[in-house]
Amino acid sequence: MTQKNIFLLIIGLLILGTIATVLLRAGKTVPSTKYDAFAQCLASKKLTMYGAVSCSFCKKEKANFGESFKYVSYVECPENPNLCLEKGIKGYPTWIAESGEKYVGLQGLEKLSEISSCQLPLN
Repeated sequence: MTQKNIFLLIIGLLILGTIATVLLRAGKTVPSTKYDAFAQCLASKKLTMYGAVSCSFCKKEKANFGESFKYVSYVECPENPNLCLEKGIKGYPTWIAESGEKYVGLQGLEKLSEISSCQLPLN
């Protein structure tokens, strides 16, 4: 093998290693019960997420909760267009508090904790 071939082989292996690492990390999920109490608290405070299955930011917001998202009050706007129009939803995700205050865009767990006063679990 020439030095050029060895160099190309090393570059190829590095690229494959990087791809493998990204795929492995992407496969990690949040433990199913880690955010259960937090999600239930959001629901009890009537903080509701409005979104769409096609929305990438909605997917990220949902993924933050892992399986605990099942406890979040959620409205799929393409399936409930009249409700979302009535609520004035103009972008996804939009969180609406019981008071009617809107939080548009990806909020993240920390911001949702601030908004709701619901405590996030300790690491």
